[in-house]
Amino acid sequence: MRFVSLRRRPAVELLAWVVLAQLAGAVGSIFTTTSLDPWYATLARPWFAPPNWVFGPVWVTLFTLMGVAAFLVSRSDHPRSRRALVVFGGHLVVNVAWSAAFFGLQSPALGLVVIVVLLAAIAVTMREFALVDRRAAALLAPYLLWTAFATVLNYGFWSLN
Repeated sequence: MRFVSLRRRPAVELLAWVVLAQLAGAVGSIFTTTSLDPWYATLARPWFAPPNWVFGPVWVTLFTLMGVAAFLVSRSDHPRSRRALVVFGGHLVVNVAWSAAFFGLQSPALGLVVIVVLLAAIAVTMREFALVDRRAAALLAPYLLWTAFATVLNYGFWSLN
């Protein structure tokens, strides 16, 4: 059986990047789902908190956009593409760390610290992606905006609880 590189199979490579991004979301959701009823449901909610059902579709969409963005960068021959993808991988770790801090450790305070780091990590990832492929950076804009909203929401949970 002959090995065919992902580079020669763009549809498979695209799928691989989207699956990688979704896996980060799935790992983070493990922390979330185990804390929703016993802990999160007891918290005082900020008045602007969306209903819980909103978060799933939003995050699936955002992780898909992240995967497509990483795919665009991975297809580039730009000398900074590898660095940009390493930064992307690091930012995914911070993304999962927020779920672990807020839900896993049940700490809105630590979640707030981590989400501020996540905002910075997203901005750095967008900068690195923009140097390689501006479309990839643009695909992360909704993620940056949602995370900025989530930061305000996290602050609201921290201040009320």
